[in-house]
Amino acid sequence: MRILCSNDDGIHARGLESLVKIAQELSDDVWVVAPQEEQSGAARALTLAHPLRVRKFDDRRFSVSGTPSDAVMMGVTRLVEGKKPDLILSGVNNGQNLAEDVTVSGTIAAAFQGMSMGIPSIALSLSRLDRDKARWHTAEANGARIVRQLLDTGWPDDVVINVNFPDVEPDDVKGIEVTEQGHRDAVQLFAEERKDLRGGTYYWYGFKGTRSNPPEGTDLRAIYDGRISITPLHLALTHKDSHQKLTDSFKTEA
Repeated sequence: MRILCSNDDGIHARGLESLVKIAQELSDDVWVVAPQEEQSGAARALTLAHPLRVRKFDDRRFSVSGTPSDAVMMGVTRLVEGKKPDLILSGVNNGQNLAEDVTVSGTIAAAFQGMSMGIPSIALSLSRLDRDKARWHTAEANGARIVRQLLDTGWPDDVVINVNFPDVEPDDVKGIEVTEQGHRDAVQLFAEERKDLRGGTYYWYGFKGTRSNPPEGTDLRAIYDGRISITPLHLALTHKDSHQKLTDSFKTEA
């Protein structure tokens, strides 16, 4: 099995090391193509107005001067030699990707890019309170067996799998739960105003650490309760109830 590893935290990210360890438990044919720099929040952006530059670290490890979607696109079409990958793994992200996070996450976007190219794709993320104290060993202890079981079970061609690990030690994980995408009851993103050394004003986005109170069965609740969350995601964004209501409303305009 040929595996392509990517991420949104960049080619030198610690989480990419964990992802490669997970991949190497599954195969000896592992390739890495990741953004040159951190691209958190890039969502599904592709670099269309600027050239992409590739740096080769070794025969199976490359960086791309673009987004996670660029990295996967370049990996599949230009950099991975021979047959295309059988599986794309994205992550392990330094921070959870839950609820509405999934629409802006570069980690999940890399998986969606793989899915759109006909390759089964899985995004893996690690919840943590302190960015510098992420429990990578929890992802490493559980990642390969989860990926292996997902591959044995299978999923539809238009779906990506979103896996999140809780911020607990491996022995304290309270199981695995297949979940639905949750929704926070408060906006987490904020813009902090700062001053540079020349007196100019600039702004930096950050996230509040307050917890919501999500219902059982959601990705948020599983992570809060110390369980590994597995959520099947797809890009069919049409809201069917609204579609029918609007269809009925505009019939009179025909």
